[in-house]
Amino acid sequence: MSVFSTDKIFDLVVHNPIVPVFYHADADHAQAIVKACYEGGLRVFEFTNRGDKALSVFTTLISYVRENCPDMALGIGTILTPEDAVRFIDAGADFVVQPVITAAVGDVCRERGVPWMPAGSTLNEIYQATLLGANLVKVFPGNVVGPDFIKAIKGPMPWLKLMVTGGVEPTSESLNAWFKAGVTAVGIGSQLFAGNSGDPAALRDRIASLVQIVTPFVPQPA
Repeated sequence: MSVFSTDKIFDLVVHNPIVPVFYHADADHAQAIVKACYEGGLRVFEFTNRGDKALSVFTTLISYVRENCPDMALGIGTILTPEDAVRFIDAGADFVVQPVITAAVGDVCRERGVPWMPAGSTLNEIYQATLLGANLVKVFPGNVVGPDFIKAIKGPMPWLKLMVTGGVEPTSESLNAWFKAGVTAVGIGSQLFAGNSGDPAALRDRIASLVQIVTPFVPQPA
């Protein structure tokens, strides 16, 4: 069961708007990566359901995060079915992310009090997701739509809260382009862990520098 309220998780996303998107079959390596992200300043982490060991590693990871990264929300991504949503929520997922919109998954999340973040790549899909109860919608794949798409759809719907994943690069140029276009947060996958950033110390330092880049876009307390 999540230790965070729904409001708290959305607050963490808004104020810590870089979300790593990660999977590894080795629990010890996954723990080291999550710890490096935490020490670098991140407070939201998406582990993905992309391998046979996803549930077992996630279950181990939840226990580790609760003890060693107490201010971090750990969610599960790549959820397609309500059955998978139930399994990972039972394991302790703080939020559920989808690459698509599955209303039945949204129903499970709502019933269990867990934030649901479905994905769309058109304005109609994104709007339909909000009608189904999504407060934050994932835009995927970001490399297909681009920052100009975000800027365009925020015109008629400035209240949309969007997290772009896919094609977001861990660079000043990429992050500035997306946040200036109006995203609430970005998810960064393999590019965040490329090169020597698979090494925890290097990853921590890289993340700390990325946090400084996005800090000007983080809402300040009233």
